[in-house]
Amino acid sequence: MFENLFSLEGRTALVTGGSRGIGKMIAAGFVAHGAKVVISSRKADDCRQTAEELSAQGGTCVALPQDVSTVEGCRALADAYSAREAGLDILVNNAGAAWAADFDDFPEHGWDKVMNLNVKSPFFLTQALHRALAKDARHERPSKVINIASIDGIRLNPLETYSYHASKSALIYLTRRMAARLVRDNIAVNAIAPGPFASRMNRVARDEPEQVAKRTPMRRVGSDEDMAGAAIYLASRAGDYVVGETIAVDGGIAHANLPEAWTSG
Repeated sequence: MFENLFSLEGRTALVTGGSRGIGKMIAAGFVAHGAKVVISSRKADDCRQTAEELSAQGGTCVALPQDVSTVEGCRALADAYSAREAGLDILVNNAGAAWAADFDDFPEHGWDKVMNLNVKSPFFLTQALHRALAKDARHERPSKVINIASIDGIRLNPLETYSYHASKSALIYLTRRMAARLVRDNIAVNAIAPGPFASRMNRVARDEPEQVAKRTPMRRVGSDEDMAGAAIYLASRAGDYVVGETIAVDGGIAHANLPEAWTSG
């Protein structure tokens, strides 16, 4: 009854931004649990290299490079995917961007780049893949959409990342709105809000893990297994009854961190 609760055997997944960082962690976990994984990213060489690396570990990972920062790019990826695969079981909207600048100097292009990729693209890529996601979905085995948000959509960080904060908060609520509609087609939409994971985007967690660990209730930065585990839960039978939820995977920063003033003295 419970033996295949976390298995992804026989399922096909598409992970955007899958060539590195959190996207690669999720893709690797999916491959290890039996899914056929298609990864997409803007840089074709990196995408192919990661696909070869993950396939060499004993699974199936395919590269499908595409820039999804525009609606046209989202539709092009959906068309390319549909030309290869008959249906889609799991979509992970992970591709994202960040921008930091002083309030008085924050540029419009920094605002638009982040909002377009972090909010607009997950919506329009899911829209473009709606038919593929619904094709084989049923009450007993829903298809899954997993949006990668951030704990910066739940609480503030010290950096002046205005569009990033706004975009990730918006994505959390967009997840709920999409879930309310797509559940009618047996598609469960949820989100993960990562905390400090070592990546090119989170260079502090990558380059100064000891300092980050001191500010984290769990006293460490996140591991590949932490991120893959949360995604596998939502993607597998184990998460079939979870709809519209955002799971913070952050070692307790968002919900179990006391303000510094409470813990001093």
